[in-house]
Amino acid sequence: MPFGPASLLGVERFDTEAPVELIPGDADAEKEQIIRAIYRQVLGNAYVMDSERQVVLESQFKLGEISVREFVRRLAKSDLYRSRFFESCSRYRYIELAFRHLLGRAPADFEEMRAHAERLDSKGYDADIDSFLDSGEYQDYFDEWTVPYQRGWKTESCATMQEFTWSFQLLRGNSSSSLKGSLSGNRSKLGGAVYQNNPIPVIPPSSQEAQGWSFRPAGNMQDAATRLGSSAGEEGRTYRVEVTSYKANNVRRISRYVKSNRVYYVPFEKLSEQFIRIHREGGKISSITPVT
Repeated sequence: MPFGPASLLGVERFDTEAPVELIPGDADAEKEQIIRAIYRQVLGNAYVMDSERQVVLESQFKLGEISVREFVRRLAKSDLYRSRFFESCSRYRYIELAFRHLLGRAPADFEEMRAHAERLDSKGYDADIDSFLDSGEYQDYFDEWTVPYQRGWKTESCATMQEFTWSFQLLRGNSSSSLKGSLSGNRSKLGGAVYQNNPIPVIPPSSQEAQGWSFRPAGNMQDAATRLGSSAGEEGRTYRVEVTSYKANNVRRISRYVKSNRVYYVPFEKLSEQFIRIHREGGKISSITPVT
């Protein structure tokens, strides 16, 4: 069963959509829907241009020459996937995304991630992809004809607490993709929690009413605000303002991914003044969240 309202936690689509499966006798129209589902799952909900589509793979699939699993395998080994999620990402970021894309869940623990890191070093990228697709787990859940789907966000017997909570770090909302819209970009989203096998609080997506996925509380909120020269004002509330795209030496520095490169703690009555200063310096505000 899902943990809390699916719409509140950003996983509503995965709660309502049924698994996509190839059935004998499916026409090309149904096969085209399956192909789109494969792209969406394996590429992490990213947009795929016509020039990036794997035309040969699609043709082989429509002709019945390869199964859904083989389509997934070859797509994951393609230059398209490799350039997006392996070559441009940190080692552990690639691994946690491969778990999400190919097995529909987060890693269970640090040992599981380390095993894939060691396989990459000893046997290479293709062997690591095969280890996901040839696993008993993949066969048990998706067999040969079902498109992998997100499943780790539901409570399951024998699943670890950290795996369950880590799923929400990797899966945030229907409109988000694996890299775009993520504050962590190409760095590991699970961070230091992996090394200690620590669960991470399940936080709903950002909104005006809630401190969501972009909220980053300081270890000591009051001290952090004071060190930056601000404290709660007359309204009794301080806001955390995350800013990216600052200018440096009159040369515009824009992050490749949506992530902050400066943080301010600002009293309510000084927000307008701070906004003007940020925009004058060429910065862009990525999030504003209350901290007191």
